[in-house]
Amino acid sequence: MSDTFPYRTPVRLSLSRMEDSPTMKMLILGATGSTGRHLVDLALRSGDWGTALVRNPEAQGEVADRFTVVMGDATSQRDVAVAALGQDVIISALGQGTSLNPDGLFDRASAAVIGAAQQQGVSRLVWMSSFGVGDTFELATVTQRTMYRTLLRRVYANKKIADDRIRSSGLDWMLVFPTGLTNGRAKGTYRVGDRLQMRGAPRISRADVATFMLQAARGGEWSRRNAVITD
Repeated sequence: MSDTFPYRTPVRLSLSRMEDSPTMKMLILGATGSTGRHLVDLALRSGDWGTALVRNPEAQGEVADRFTVVMGDATSQRDVAVAALGQDVIISALGQGTSLNPDGLFDRASAAVIGAAQQQGVSRLVWMSSFGVGDTFELATVTQRTMYRTLLRRVYANKKIADDRIRSSGLDWMLVFPTGLTNGRAKGTYRVGDRLQMRGAPRISRADVATFMLQAARGGEWSRRNAVITD
Protein backbone atom coordinates (compact mmCIF):
# COMPACT_ATOMS: atom_id res chain seq x y z
CA MET A 1 0.00 0.00 0.00
CA SER A 2 1.07 3.56 -0.59
CA ASP A 3 2.14 5.74 2.32
CA THR A 4 0.75 8.84 0.64
CA PHE A 5 -2.08 10.68 2.43
CA PRO A 6 -4.94 9.92 2.29
CA TYR A 7 -4.24 6.25 2.89
CA ARG A 8 -7.93 5.50 3.03
CA THR A 9 -10.99 7.71 3.19
CA PRO A 10 -11.85 8.39 6.87
CA VAL A 11 -15.10 6.88 8.08
CA ARG A 12 -17.43 7.65 10.96
CA LEU A 13 -18.52 4.88 13.29
CA SER A 14 -21.24 4.64 15.90
CA LEU A 15 -21.63 2.95 19.26
CA SER A 16 -24.88 1.40 18.06
CA ARG A 17 -22.97 -0.94 15.76
CA MET A 18 -21.79 -2.91 18.81
CA GLU A 19 -25.26 -3.89 19.97
CA ASP A 20 -25.74 -6.84 17.60
CA SER A 21 -22.12 -8.03 17.66
CA PRO A 22 -21.26 -11.54 18.89
CA THR A 23 -19.88 -11.87 22.39
CA MET A 24 -16.20 -12.52 23.03
CA LYS A 25 -13.88 -13.72 25.74
CA MET A 26 -11.26 -11.05 26.27
CA LEU A 27 -8.31 -10.09 28.42
CA ILE A 28 -8.13 -6.36 29.17
CA LEU A 29 -4.82 -4.82 30.23
CA GLY A 30 -4.85 -1.41 31.87
CA ALA A 31 -8.42 -2.07 33.07
CA THR A 32 -8.12 0.28 36.06
CA GLY A 33 -7.04 3.21 33.89
CA SER A 34 -9.29 5.87 32.43
CA THR A 35 -9.70 4.15 29.06
CA GLY A 36 -9.59 0.64 30.48
CA ARG A 37 -12.59 1.27 32.72
CA HIS A 38 -14.61 2.23 29.66
CA LEU A 39 -13.52 -1.01 27.97
CA VAL A 40 -14.73 -3.09 30.90
CA ASP A 41 -18.04 -1.23 31.11
CA LEU A 42 -18.69 -1.54 27.37
CA ALA A 43 -17.73 -5.20 27.33
CA LEU A 44 -20.16 -5.95 30.14
CA ARG A 45 -22.93 -4.01 28.40
CA SER A 46 -22.31 -6.11 25.27
CA GLY A 47 -22.51 -9.38 27.20
CA ASP A 48 -18.84 -10.26 26.82
CA TRP A 49 -16.90 -12.48 29.19
CA GLY A 50 -13.38 -11.63 30.19
CA THR A 51 -10.54 -11.06 32.53
CA ALA A 52 -8.93 -7.88 33.82
CA LEU A 53 -5.26 -8.24 34.76
CA VAL A 54 -4.49 -5.58 37.38
CA ARG A 55 -1.76 -4.91 39.89
CA ASN A 56 -4.26 -3.91 42.56
CA PRO A 57 -7.61 -5.77 42.38
CA GLU A 58 -9.19 -3.33 44.83
CA ALA A 59 -8.69 -0.53 42.32
CA GLN A 60 -10.96 -2.31 39.85
CA GLY A 61 -13.96 -2.24 42.17
CA GLU A 62 -16.89 -4.58 41.73
CA VAL A 63 -17.66 -5.97 38.28
CA ALA A 64 -20.29 -8.40 37.07
CA ASP A 65 -19.66 -12.11 37.42
CA ARG A 66 -18.86 -12.31 33.69
CA PHE A 67 -15.53 -10.64 34.42
CA THR A 68 -12.68 -12.15 36.40
CA VAL A 69 -10.21 -9.83 38.10
CA VAL A 70 -6.71 -11.31 38.34
CA MET A 71 -3.77 -9.75 40.18
CA GLY A 72 -0.66 -9.58 38.05
CA ASP A 73 1.82 -7.49 36.12
CA ALA A 74 1.38 -6.76 32.42
CA THR A 75 5.17 -6.82 31.98
CA SER A 76 5.33 -10.43 33.21
CA GLN A 77 4.78 -13.04 30.48
CA ARG A 78 3.86 -15.57 33.14
CA ASP A 79 1.14 -13.35 34.62
CA VAL A 80 -0.27 -12.40 31.23
CA ALA A 81 -0.25 -16.02 30.07
CA VAL A 82 -2.29 -17.13 33.09
CA ALA A 83 -4.87 -14.42 32.44
CA ALA A 84 -4.91 -15.02 28.67
CA LEU A 85 -5.83 -18.69 28.86
CA GLY A 86 -9.05 -19.31 26.94
CA GLN A 87 -9.43 -15.74 25.66
CA ASP A 88 -10.34 -14.77 22.11
CA VAL A 89 -8.49 -11.46 22.16
CA ILE A 90 -6.13 -9.36 24.26
CA ILE A 91 -6.98 -5.65 24.42
CA SER A 92 -4.41 -3.29 25.91
CA ALA A 93 -5.16 0.19 27.18
CA LEU A 94 -1.97 0.38 29.22
CA GLY A 95 -0.87 3.84 30.23
CA GLN A 96 1.30 5.57 32.79
CA GLY A 97 -0.86 8.44 33.93
CA THR A 98 0.94 11.76 34.05
CA SER A 99 4.42 10.31 34.35
CA LEU A 100 6.90 11.29 31.65
CA ASN A 101 9.26 8.44 32.51
CA PRO A 102 8.15 5.28 30.69
CA ASP A 103 10.62 3.08 32.61
CA GLY A 104 10.42 0.61 29.75
CA LEU A 105 6.72 -0.07 30.44
CA PHE A 106 5.49 -0.40 26.86
CA ASP A 107 8.62 -2.18 25.63
CA ARG A 108 8.46 -4.75 28.43
CA ALA A 109 4.68 -5.16 28.29
CA SER A 110 4.64 -5.73 24.53
CA ALA A 111 7.25 -8.47 24.84
CA ALA A 112 5.30 -10.12 27.66
CA VAL A 113 1.96 -9.89 25.88
CA ILE A 114 3.26 -11.24 22.57
CA GLY A 115 4.96 -14.14 24.32
CA ALA A 116 1.86 -14.92 26.37
CA ALA A 117 -0.44 -14.69 23.34
CA GLN A 118 1.71 -17.09 21.36
CA GLN A 119 1.97 -19.42 24.35
CA GLN A 120 -1.79 -19.58 24.87
CA GLY A 121 -2.83 -19.51 21.22
CA VAL A 122 -4.51 -16.10 21.35
CA SER A 123 -4.04 -14.69 17.87
CA ARG A 124 -5.73 -11.29 18.11
CA LEU A 125 -4.22 -8.25 19.85
CA VAL A 126 -5.66 -4.73 19.98
CA TRP A 127 -3.08 -2.31 21.37
CA MET A 128 -3.56 1.37 22.20
CA SER A 129 -0.55 3.50 21.30
CA SER A 130 -0.62 7.31 20.92
CA PHE A 131 -0.95 9.66 17.99
CA GLY A 132 2.49 11.04 17.17
CA VAL A 133 4.30 7.74 17.70
CA GLY A 134 6.20 6.37 14.72
CA ASP A 135 4.92 7.30 11.27
CA THR A 136 1.92 9.16 12.70
CA PHE A 137 4.35 11.90 13.74
CA GLU A 138 4.34 13.16 10.15
CA LEU A 139 0.58 13.75 10.32
CA ALA A 140 0.80 16.01 13.38
CA THR A 141 0.57 19.78 13.54
CA VAL A 142 3.67 21.90 14.22
CA THR A 143 2.57 22.41 17.81
CA GLN A 144 2.01 18.71 18.34
CA ARG A 145 5.39 17.82 16.84
CA THR A 146 7.15 20.19 19.21
CA MET A 147 5.50 18.53 22.20
CA TYR A 148 6.27 15.04 20.90
CA ARG A 149 9.95 15.90 20.33
CA THR A 150 10.41 17.41 23.79
CA LEU A 151 7.97 16.69 26.59
CA LEU A 152 6.89 13.25 25.36
CA ARG A 153 10.12 12.21 23.66
CA ARG A 154 11.03 9.37 26.04
CA VAL A 155 7.49 8.03 26.31
CA TYR A 156 6.98 8.01 22.56
CA ALA A 157 10.36 6.37 21.90
CA ASN A 158 9.37 3.54 24.23
CA LYS A 159 5.94 3.21 22.62
CA LYS A 160 7.55 2.99 19.18
CA ILE A 161 9.63 0.02 20.31
CA ALA A 162 6.44 -1.70 21.44
CA ASP A 163 4.54 -0.86 18.25
CA ASP A 164 7.33 -2.13 15.99
CA ARG A 165 7.56 -5.36 17.98
CA ILE A 166 3.82 -5.94 17.69
CA ARG A 167 3.87 -5.41 13.91
CA SER A 168 6.55 -8.08 13.52
CA SER A 169 4.95 -10.52 16.00
CA GLY A 170 2.94 -12.57 13.51
CA LEU A 171 -0.22 -11.93 15.55
CA ASP A 172 -3.47 -10.55 14.18
CA TRP A 173 -2.64 -7.11 15.58
CA MET A 174 -4.40 -3.76 15.47
CA LEU A 175 -2.65 -0.59 16.62
CA VAL A 176 -4.83 2.32 17.72
CA PHE A 177 -3.47 5.90 17.70
CA PRO A 178 -5.83 8.31 19.52
CA THR A 179 -5.19 12.04 19.51
CA GLY A 180 -5.39 14.01 22.78
CA LEU A 181 -7.53 12.00 25.19
CA THR A 182 -10.36 13.60 27.16
CA ASN A 183 -12.72 12.40 29.87
CA GLY A 184 -15.75 13.65 27.97
CA ARG A 185 -18.80 11.55 27.21
CA ALA A 186 -18.92 9.30 24.19
CA LYS A 187 -20.25 11.12 21.15
CA GLY A 188 -20.85 7.87 19.34
CA THR A 189 -19.23 9.17 16.14
CA TYR A 190 -15.63 9.93 15.29
CA ARG A 191 -13.13 9.89 12.43
CA VAL A 192 -10.83 6.92 11.99
CA GLY A 193 -8.39 6.11 9.21
CA ASP A 194 -4.95 4.71 8.50
CA ARG A 195 -3.72 8.29 8.07
CA LEU A 196 -5.52 11.46 9.14
CA GLN A 197 -3.82 14.81 8.71
CA MET A 198 -4.40 16.97 11.80
CA ARG A 199 -5.35 20.60 12.26
CA GLY A 200 -5.75 22.69 15.38
CA ALA A 201 -5.82 20.78 18.67
CA PRO A 202 -7.52 17.45 17.89
CA ARG A 203 -9.09 15.50 20.74
CA ILE A 204 -11.03 12.27 21.27
CA SER A 205 -12.84 10.99 24.35
CA ARG A 206 -11.57 7.85 26.05
CA ALA A 207 -15.12 6.50 25.86
CA ASP A 208 -15.11 6.74 22.06
CA VAL A 209 -11.66 5.17 21.84
CA ALA A 210 -12.85 2.23 23.94
CA THR A 211 -15.88 1.83 21.67
CA PHE A 212 -13.69 1.66 18.59
CA MET A 213 -11.24 -0.79 20.18
CA LEU A 214 -14.03 -3.24 20.97
CA GLN A 215 -15.44 -2.90 17.45
CA ALA A 216 -11.98 -3.53 16.00
CA ALA A 217 -11.52 -6.57 18.23
CA ARG A 218 -14.72 -8.13 16.88
CA GLY A 219 -14.11 -7.65 13.18
CA GLY A 220 -11.37 -8.06 10.62
CA GLU A 221 -11.49 -4.63 9.00
CA TRP A 222 -8.55 -3.31 11.01
CA SER A 223 -6.47 -6.46 11.00
CA ARG A 224 -2.76 -5.58 10.82
CA ARG A 225 -3.49 -1.90 10.31
CA ASN A 226 -2.83 1.35 12.12
CA ALA A 227 -6.00 3.16 13.18
CA VAL A 228 -5.65 6.91 13.80
CA ILE A 229 -8.73 8.09 15.67
CA THR A 230 -9.98 11.58 16.49
CA ASP A 231 -13.17 13.66 16.74
